[in-house]
Amino acid sequence: MTSVIEQRLASLGVTLPAAPMPAANYVPFVQVGDLVHVSGQVSAGPDGFIKGRLGENMTIEQGAAAAKSCAISLLAQLKAACGGDLDRLVRVVKLVGFVNSTADFTDQPKVVNGASDFMAEALGEAGRHARSAVGVAALPLGVAVEIEAIFQIR
Repeated sequence: MTSVIEQRLASLGVTLPAAPMPAANYVPFVQVGDLVHVSGQVSAGPDGFIKGRLGENMTIEQGAAAAKSCAISLLAQLKAACGGDLDRLVRVVKLVGFVNSTADFTDQPKVVNGASDFMAEALGEAGRHARSAVGVAALPLGVAVEIEAIFQIR
């Protein structure tokens, strides 16, 4: 049976991939009480990692698309944490976005909006969240964006 959330995602043209496996010595998520902490998900699409640096060789729109890809991976991890039932989601509590950017690039919030806007569109009020958007000198594998999340579930 497909969850209500997955039906909504399908109406947006989004199918969740399998939850990505960790690339190092960590677990993809940890549940503490009714909170699920999802490890950082890097920007990736069907053709592989989305690489680049904002302020150098990527536009804000390209960065926002990379952030959206992170949000899709976050929901895939949440689905795994919920035993396949995304309808256990109560709300997105917080996103922390890291943007691979030059020292003079200051539009990290506009980039991370790609994830925030997607969460709100896909999840409605439950997708609205607290957030941080941080510029960093480099990210693993040269990706453009990495985002971690905290979700509340029932």
